[in-house]
Amino acid sequence: RYRDAKCKLCRRESTKLFLKGDRCYSNKCAIERREFPPGQHGRRRKGKPSKYFTQLREKQKIRRMYGLLEAQFHNYFEKAAQQKGITGTALLQMLERRLDNVVYRMGFCSSRATARQLIRHNHFQVNGRKVNIPSYLVSPGDRVGPREKSKSLVMVKEAVEKRRRTEMQTWLDFDDKKLEGRLNQIPSRENIPVPIQEQLIVELYSK
Repeated sequence: RYRDAKCKLCRRESTKLFLKGDRCYSNKCAIERREFPPGQHGRRRKGKPSKYFTQLREKQKIRRMYGLLEAQFHNYFEKAAQQKGITGTALLQMLERRLDNVVYRMGFCSSRATARQLIRHNHFQVNGRKVNIPSYLVSPGDRVGPREKSKSLVMVKEAVEKRRRTEMQTWLDFDDKKLEGRLNQIPSRENIPVPIQEQLIVELYSK
């Protein structure tokens, strides 16, 4: 598991991965202050990147965005390749259905890392039953929300109040009174707001 400074990852991929919650929306964001890659040679990196380099960076970008290890991401790709339809789209759909991502998209947490931590500490439930597995795949119709005793958590309350940050997606519903969300449908590619060229990832794994 990566335990170094998360802002270095955004600088390495030259894009905001939204790994630090509110910090990513402030003037303290690393991308806003230093657009060049980290390291002593970061400013000197020039030249046209190779096709493999571009494909690799795209894979690393999405893997780091969702907080996955290499083996985990490869398993998702293998499952996506076995499904009917476009492999890249199927891959993104599975990643979006992860419980930690759904909790983040619903605005219960300011980042996927925070969502993952709260899920592991038994603060969330699906359809009224406790689920402490961040990789749990939420299905259409499932209801997701904090457990009754966890609704009073300060970080959950603050995140819900600032839900404008993540912008509720059209494939999700949210009940402010019950403090509970619902997955309406599996999102289409147009409704998945990630700056990823998934075809490059498919090409990388197809070699």
